[in-house]
Amino acid sequence: MGRLFRGYINTSLIVKITIALILGIITGLVFGEGTSVLSPLGDLLMRLLQFIIIPLIFFTLIVGVNQTKLGNLGRMGGKMFLYYAVTSALAIVVGLLVANLFEPGSGITVETSETVEANDYPGVASVLLNIIPSNIVTAFSEMNLLGIIFTSLVFGIAISAIRNSDEHGELGEHVYKLFNGLNEATFKVMNVILQIIPIGIFAIIAQTVGNQGINTILELGNMVLVLYVAILVQIVLYTILMITFKMSPREFFSQARTPMITAFVTQSSSGTLPVTLNAANRLGLSKSLYGFSLPLGATMNMDGAAIRIAVSAVFAANYTDTTLGFTGMLMIVIVGTLASIGTAGVPGAGIVMIATVFTQVGLPMEAVAVLTSIDVLVGMGATALNVTGDLVGTSIVNQSEKKHQTEASA
Repeated sequence: MGRLFRGYINTSLIVKITIALILGIITGLVFGEGTSVLSPLGDLLMRLLQFIIIPLIFFTLIVGVNQTKLGNLGRMGGKMFLYYAVTSALAIVVGLLVANLFEPGSGITVETSETVEANDYPGVASVLLNIIPSNIVTAFSEMNLLGIIFTSLVFGIAISAIRNSDEHGELGEHVYKLFNGLNEATFKVMNVILQIIPIGIFAIIAQTVGNQGINTILELGNMVLVLYVAILVQIVLYTILMITFKMSPREFFSQARTPMITAFVTQSSSGTLPVTLNAANRLGLSKSLYGFSLPLGATMNMDGAAIRIAVSAVFAANYTDTTLGFTGMLMIVIVGTLASIGTAGVPGAGIVMIATVFTQVGLPMEAVAVLTSIDVLVGMGATALNVTGDLVGTSIVNQSEKKHQTEASA
């Protein structure tokens, strides 16, 4: 038994996850809805990932702020915001182009009794105000990632100021060492959780396959296929970007594949955040950068969700014989980009966001009800792309910062 346990621990994480995926698919196809008995294992994984999110963000960001100059932090933040805005808009354009090429939804007559209510779009001002929490305790208890990032930055900058002061310099160093130690302890806990991830992935994928079955895929397979083609095109664009910045895509994906698969199975950008942060650490990225860029991306950068909006919009137009002119597509790009900012990175949020965009651009809500039947299938791919986009952006900005530092020292 001990030898078996040691063998499991020493096996590569990606090998364990791959085996878990294969076994999960087989189990789901064989036992169908009977796989619901495995749900506690999937819930355990999600709880453990959520358990570690707050300390990972809080301690990593405080330590990261104290490892760089404030000017560098502001410059990196500006680059990340620019990247997130541009790639989100690009993702919607990619989704529209691919969807118009393949025309998903044409000739479909799927019946559904589902209903979906669209939320009012909160607007950019509301999203920006949400960055500053009215109560620190509430920000942490409600998992308000933007509020946690803001709190971490404020205290990180304050500790940095104390360290650099003549009066309290020694005290500041002690406080910094405490947070640095807590950060290292958090990553130790994370390493243990990583060993449990394959078990949780097996349970979640088995239950997903068992509940969805093959009929749903066949009925709306064209829509699902088009979405994944658009996702692959976006990944190719990421690869071109990395090559342009003289990065190794092979090295990147060797570390990024674990958070990509985890996001695919869990359908949660926020829940995958601990695994994404661990991948950034293994890629050797700057802690002062990924400490805020990845939590920020899990909340604000939704390239997968953007592609999903675009493909869903074309599907809705074809399904209901609605004409989408150039103006309509332009509105989808603008409204979809804004709607993807601040979208909760949790399962099920995507369908509500689509309903919101449809309301804004005048597309029929009956198509959203049809899309709920494949929400899980498209949400898996979209979430995986969300996480990939966050890591690509962080890696590119990290590479540009290296170049900046080289030029500055020359």
